[in-house]
Amino acid sequence: MLPGHATAEGTAAYRARIGAAAAAAHFREWKGLALSSVGLGTYLGGEDDVTDRAYEQAVARALALGLNVVDSAVNYRGQRSERAIGSALRTLTAAGRVARPEVLLATKGGFIPSDGAAGHGHPAQAYVRAGLATRDEIVGGCHCLAPRYLSDQLERSRANLGVETIDVYYLHNPEMQLQEVDRRTFLDRIRAAFELLEGAVATNRVRWYGAATWTGFRGEPSAPDYLSLSELTEAAAAVGGKDHHFRVIQLPYNLGMTEAFTTRNQRAGREQVSLLEAARRMDIYVMSSASIYQGRLARGLPPVIAEFLPGLETDAQRALQFVRSTPGVGTALVGMARASHVEENARVRAVAPLPWPDFQRLFQGEESA
Repeated sequence: MLPGHATAEGTAAYRARIGAAAAAAHFREWKGLALSSVGLGTYLGGEDDVTDRAYEQAVARALALGLNVVDSAVNYRGQRSERAIGSALRTLTAAGRVARPEVLLATKGGFIPSDGAAGHGHPAQAYVRAGLATRDEIVGGCHCLAPRYLSDQLERSRANLGVETIDVYYLHNPEMQLQEVDRRTFLDRIRAAFELLEGAVATNRVRWYGAATWTGFRGEPSAPDYLSLSELTEAAAAVGGKDHHFRVIQLPYNLGMTEAFTTRNQRAGREQVSLLEAARRMDIYVMSSASIYQGRLARGLPPVIAEFLPGLETDAQRALQFVRSTPGVGTALVGMARASHVEENARVRAVAPLPWPDFQRLFQGEESA
């Protein structure tokens, strides 16, 4: 396994190596790290060798072009996305093209994965028989946050990625649990999961942890699957103290899904604020998923978008520029299964994010379009 994790020195060296190819604001400062404003996602694609090789090439190209945030999940493509990332990292580090401390690796656990490499599934009952979860702890036949189960998943991800330490480990769509349990039981499960992850931090298997969601942070507080960022932070503090490591979240944010910026659905003290503002106040880094909405925003955008986003060639680039220009967004993740996708999307690194007054005008123009 590759030792180490993303470090201030490593990511600073990476930023310096990218040099003039990137605008100054392309890299975001967080916990001393220099993190790219665009990151590589690995969700989509077939469970086959051809896609594996394409992802390996995409990882190599992303790291060559200034994107040092790589995101995955144990269930993506039957564990094959993690394994493709691991293979690429081994090759790149062996060749001296990238050092482990230069790259932030994030992955997720919660959904019960198949095993694409083995060619057969791992049904929920296999985990029950192995004593890693009870039937009551598995929701919808596919989702589990039991500490024994998450510990197993964390070790699978470390092995797949081939690293001793995962920089960010997310609970994957924890709102799934609210389909079958009440909110009090849900919070009990969250605290138990956070306690496990604080232990993983203490043993250097994880650096930080968080929640990667789809609907949880976007809905109104009355929604059955609503997630309160303050409640999650309080749960982390209950098990980890004021220096807890719940410091990263991920949720969809793009031109068509703007709730993180526009909807005041989170409590911060006595105020109701947007998710992005709440995260800022709670010292939580935000990564956006679905930044080009799985390709839906890669073409056919309204002309007003191009008018407000100069210096870009494609709608995919403009959609990314919107996300990375939004105050409070740290890294805009986008699925890039081929090196050609990376080539196109990485060009935004040379363009500065929109200044706030220009972003306001763009946002108002898009709302009226």
